[in-house]
Amino acid sequence: MKTLRPAGAGLGFRRELLPELKTHIPDAIGFFEIAPENWIDMGGAHGRDLRRFTERYPFVCHGLSLSLGGPAPLDAMLLRKTRQLMDAHGIALFTEHLSYCSDDGHLYDLLPIPFTEEAVKYVAARIRRTQDILERRIAIENASFYTASAIAEMNEASFMRAVLQEADCDLHLDVNNVYVNSVNHRYDPLEFIRAMPTERIVYMHMAGHYNEADDLIVDTHGADVIDPVWTLLDEAYRIHGVAPTLLERDFNIPPLAELVREVERIARIQAMYPPHETVIHAS
Repeated sequence: MKTLRPAGAGLGFRRELLPELKTHIPDAIGFFEIAPENWIDMGGAHGRDLRRFTERYPFVCHGLSLSLGGPAPLDAMLLRKTRQLMDAHGIALFTEHLSYCSDDGHLYDLLPIPFTEEAVKYVAARIRRTQDILERRIAIENASFYTASAIAEMNEASFMRAVLQEADCDLHLDVNNVYVNSVNHRYDPLEFIRAMPTERIVYMHMAGHYNEADDLIVDTHGADVIDPVWTLLDEAYRIHGVAPTLLERDFNIPPLAELVREVERIARIQAMYPPHETVIHAS
């Protein structure tokens, strides 16, 4: 199947949205994203639905459970099945959180990796192995985290840069996670965005969150994107150029028309800035 690469603004491919999407796909939606764990070995009507859409639109696979930073061996079977899914549907890009979610069993949350030199080498080796099995470069996502490691040897931005360099992989920049972490850990979100290597950014996420307290935000993907996060997206495009950007909404999902308004807002901001490739070539 022909490989289609994502561009513009996108939306998560959720089964509850399928009845509306089957009748009309709004012009603002340039691509869709799936969690491969939810679609591997999917047959029947849902499998046919996925095929119908992947024949017409680019898709991204965004992993949920690979646990790149975990102590257990990588799930090679999951990776092989993910590769088969991507090959069958012409999906070029796989992304995964830079975190871990398993330790002798699934932990049902994404936990932070200690920001140490040892962790850089450990995670980078697992990313390289992942790329070998998938037969593709992958992009790693900056994850939200809520407790700082007592053994950290560097800050989050330095850790991200080191892993990207050591693994020779790409970056999936989650703008909402930058904002969430900046509030919870009291750093300048713009400094983090500026510190990311432009040439490795291939994908971005936007999402909403929940304010647990004045100094604690939880990344829920269950609310509208707030103005400070929109401002950060604008700055990210200004600094790094426009990369394909997805609106994440996993809970409290409103009607499609409301989601599309946020997708359209992403597209309007994208129209103000040059493509990511142009910024790389100019630097």
